Amino acid sequence: MSTLTTSSSALHELLDALGPNAVLIGGDVPARNRNDYSGLKPTEPMAVVRPADTAGVAAAMRICHAHGIPVVPQGGLTGLCGGGRAGPGEVALSLERMVGIEEVDKAAATMTVAAGTPLETIQLAADEAGFFCPLDLGARGSCAIGGNLSTNAGGNRVIRYGMAREMVLGLEAVLADGTVVNSLNKMIKNNAGFDLKHLFIGSEGTLGVITRVVIRLFPKPGSRMVAMCAAPDYATLLTLLDKARSGLGPLLSAFEVMWPDYWGRAVTELRARNPFAGDDTPYKGYVLIEALGTDAEADAPRFQAWLEGLLEDGIVPNAVVAQSLAEEQALWGVRDACGELHQVWPGHVAYDIGLPVADMDRYVGECKARLAREVPGCETVFYGHIGDGNVHIVAYLPGAEQQPKDALDAVVYGLVADYGGTVSAEHGIGTLKRQWLGHARSPEQIDLMRTLKAALDPKGILNPYKVL
Repeated sequence: MSTLTTSSSALHELLDALGPNAVLIGGDVPARNRNDYSGLKPTEPMAVVRPADTAGVAAAMRICHAHGIPVVPQGGLTGLCGGGRAGPGEVALSLERMVGIEEVDKAAATMTVAAGTPLETIQLAADEAGFFCPLDLGARGSCAIGGNLSTNAGGNRVIRYGMAREMVLGLEAVLADGTVVNSLNKMIKNNAGFDLKHLFIGSEGTLGVITRVVIRLFPKPGSRMVAMCAAPDYATLLTLLDKARSGLGPLLSAFEVMWPDYWGRAVTELRARNPFAGDDTPYKGYVLIEALGTDAEADAPRFQAWLEGLLEDGIVPNAVVAQSLAEEQALWGVRDACGELHQVWPGHVAYDIGLPVADMDRYVGECKARLAREVPGCETVFYGHIGDGNVHIVAYLPGAEQQPKDALDAVVYGLVADYGGTVSAEHGIGTLKRQWLGHARSPEQIDLMRTLKAALDPKGILNPYKVL
């Protein structure tokens, strides 16, 4: 049977099983399902399938499995590595209709949600119920929780709450052949055999399609303290990190470092408010510190006293503490200005890497010098969540018709391997980093990944050519 005949037969079965509103073909395929945020060219999937529930996902997978048709799961399509792109001959399995909060269990401090639910919806529902969902990303309004889990998303509060997988107690997933694996566990302690949820968290839809999730909720913070500190060198930043961990303990929720190149652009070209305006000292780093507590009357004075001690001891040369919500937002605005870099560097190339914390500044210096030497005229900025080992790099060659991504990749990822880091800290591998996986994983690890893939998806139809 020809490929065309097979595709036609499969599409007819999908239409019969799910209905015409759930299967979009040809010109009816929406623009949003043709791409993600990777910057690659739009694709042309053979169809977009939009199930309304787990049974619909299972039916779609059974049909596609029987016909050997590749399936690419799609959530909010905010991914940066090409992991949600479905090409010709492939079905895009969109979870956009599978949204909603199914249950908030106050006794268990959990929330059960459909995988297509936007992260911000979950955050608001948790807040309304008197809890806190600490997972937070810039794309919170459009990213879907299923996609967050498929890439094991990080964000700004990893130093306190961990990656996305630490916030999940259970989930439901559909395998390549349509088998539904229901593991909607609500218990923190459950060591009855393998913890199967971890097969699907971080595997980018290559082992199964996440359909429902049990999220662990946390107490709602009763206080928030935010400060910006300047540092004369990286050693001071490391000392400050150590002092924050020991002095603030469980209150410490964010430790965001910005190198001078990033800081300069943020407070000039990107028009973020400079909290150190008037201080012309050439600092070598800046750090935004956030602490979340439960008692505003006790926590704020404690935070203030801790920071004043650092100033008095000469560990920190300059610092600003937010005294209002507007000032908190202004301080975070410097860190979040990275989202506006596209205005001054259209088409820039962004990187998300992980490194041993002690080696970060040495890597930054060497990477910046190598990029300037091997890609003459290249401009770069560096910033990140150093408390959890994550550095973000943005590189741009002004005037270039097309950014020299291959040359940039070779420097950035080549050095990552030299420093024993990872090519992906929180964004996943997708297609853009696939060739560099060996810089972060050993041959034995990659072989084991392939063994798992072959066992769960022997036909190789789930998100093919991604990750491995």
